[in-house]
Formats: sequence, structure tokens, C-alpha cells
Amino acid sequence: MRGRQLGRLGLLSLAAAVSACAAASPTPPSPAAPAPPASPPAAPARSPAAALAADHRHRADQLEHAGDLRRALDEWKIALTIDPGDAVARARRKALEGQIEETVATRVRQGREALARGAHLEARRHFLAVLAADPTNRPAFEALRSEVKEVRFVLHTVRRGETLAGLAERYYGDRSRGEVIGETNQLAPNARLTAGAVVKIPEIPGVPFAAPELRPPPAVVETPEANPLLAEAREALERGDFAVALADVELVLGSSPQSVEGLDLKKAILYGLGKAQFEQRNYGESYQTLTQLARLAPGYQDAPVLLRQARDRLVQQYYNQGLRLYREEKLEEAIAAWRVALELDPNHVNVRRNLEQAERVLRGLQQRRRATPPAQPK
Repeated sequence: MRGRQLGRLGLLSLAAAVSACAAASPTPPSPAAPAPPASPPAAPARSPAAALAADHRHRADQLEHAGDLRRALDEWKIALTIDPGDAVARARRKALEGQIEETVATRVRQGREALARGAHLEARRHFLAVLAADPTNRPAFEALRSEVKEVRFVLHTVRRGETLAGLAERYYGDRSRGEVIGETNQLAPNARLTAGAVVKIPEIPGVPFAAPELRPPPAVVETPEANPLLAEAREALERGDFAVALADVELVLGSSPQSVEGLDLKKAILYGLGKAQFEQRNYGESYQTLTQLARLAPGYQDAPVLLRQARDRLVQQYYNQGLRLYREEKLEEAIAAWRVALELDPNHVNVRRNLEQAERVLRGLQQRRRATPPAQPK
């Protein structure tokens, strides 16, 4: 009984100190909050590591549900780094690794089959999907670099009433080829074409144009850039598909690490991704992305300001999380949250003060528990 009273006094003294620190915080909790009850909760509390890993587990679930398997796997790995004893996370990571391996094998096979048919656009799509799931996959990288041929395009100005199937009938003599035109122009299979719009009609290897007069003179044939992946990466960036844009530009830099265009494009992609994540209040992801950009280009546009803001918001999140956990009498979890905040911002005075006082009280409580003999059964 005496040990519990001493522990209670220790927690109350820290509560006063935490409330005083919180008053100086930009988003302070109410210092007049009533003291938490001394009785233990009915359900066992999560460990500090499990509490910190919860956000990454939730994000992994969301990414996996959205089909972004590579980023989902990264989140499971982070969760396991924080809480290595999480058996559920370990099982989910193993299952996801198997799913990615199966997806990669299937896509590589489909890409090879497309190459055998001469369907280079389809092959490119499969191999790019492989690299999105496994950026280090050498078979897909080598196939894109040396086996997938560049495809020339004919520009066609849409007239009123024209459809993808109609264009395929006109150029290829096969209405089913409309899907190829749709994929080339990133259109839905049954998309309605707008009169006056310009679409690309790809030259399909082994499939001649239906009529010779449809093939324009060389002067009006559009030849892609020296590396078509750069064009695809720019298009993906413009539509906000940052994952595809990064996969494309990393492929370019893998074969040409000093490519000025590739490096400039990667900076723009990282900046756009980091800014979008910040606006979505995903401060942890934004901080990681902008940190990567800072290593590549320290003064890129206003990225340093965004990086500092993302860090400050992330520190504040962990700081407030520590306050909440302390009020719930989860002292060890509060200490874990404040340690993360202090690692991000070593000069945060309130975090350091709360952390040091919480650690002193925790040591005192542990010493009292060890000094108090266990109750003898009657």
C-alpha cells in the first residue's frame, strides 16, 4: 500500500511538470485535467513499441488495399523495426513478400510473351509494373533497355463522332486494336473522344497500317525522345502519379546515373510527392521524401522550408502523443514517444524536460517495486 502511494505521488509530481511544459507548447493540453485513476486498466496496455508502430501498421493496410504492394511492404518493415516482437506484422510481411514475388514472376512472363508476339507496348507495360513492385529486378530492367523497341507514333486529330474502335479499324483494319490506342494515350477502353484532340496512333511491330496513304511522310512522324521513359515519367508527374514517375526515372538513372534530365526530373518528382504528402497531413512520409530530396538538391525551390515544417509538425505529433499517453498512465509509452520527438528535434526544450522527468519517475517507481516485498498469501 505504501509503495502504491509513493508511486502515486511520483506520477502526480510529474503531471504538474508536464502540464507546466505543455503550457509553453503551441498546442497545450488543459493543465486542469483531473488526475487519472490509480486502478489499472481492464485490458493490458500495449507496449511502447507497439503504440509507435500502430501508425505504420495502419498505413501498411491502406497501401496494401490500394494495391501499392511495395510501399505497403516498406511500412511493415518499419513496423517490425520499431516492434520486432510483433508476430502479426512478421506474418503479414512474409505474405506480402510472397505476393510481390508471385506478381513479379507473372508480369515478367507476360512481358516475355508480349515480346514474342511483337507487342512492344504491352511488354513495356508489364516490365514497368515489375519495376514498380521490385525496383532492383534485373531481368525487367535489361529487357526494357535492350529488347523493347522504341515505338513511333502517327498523330491523328480527332473528328466528331470518331471512336477508339473506329480509329483502330481505319489504321489497322482491326477494331479490337482500339485498346492499344487507348493505352498509348492513357484513355479508358470506352472513352469518348473529343473533336479536335490529338491522339497518338502507335506503329505496332508486325501489324502494317491498313492503307499506305495513312502513313504520313517522315517529316510528320513523331519520334519519341532519346529515352522514352523520361517522357513517360513527365506525363506521370503531370497527372500526379508519383509512384510510376519515380519508377520510370529510377530506370533511366539506373542506366545513365549522370543524366542531367533524369536528375532534374527526379528532383521535381520528389518535390511534388513531398508537397502532396504534406498537404495530406502525412507528415512522416513527407519528411522522409523531402529528406531524400535534400540529399539530392539541398536548396531545391522551397523544399527546405517544407522539410522544416514537416519535421516540426511531426515533432509536435509525437510530443502531444506523449502528453496523452502520460495522462493515461502509460508512462513507458509516453517516454518512447518523447524519445522519437527528441531524435527529430534535439533542441526541443519541453520534450527534453518532460522526457528527463518521466525517466526519473519511472526509475523511482521501478526501484520502489523492487524494494517492496510481495504480499504473502493468506
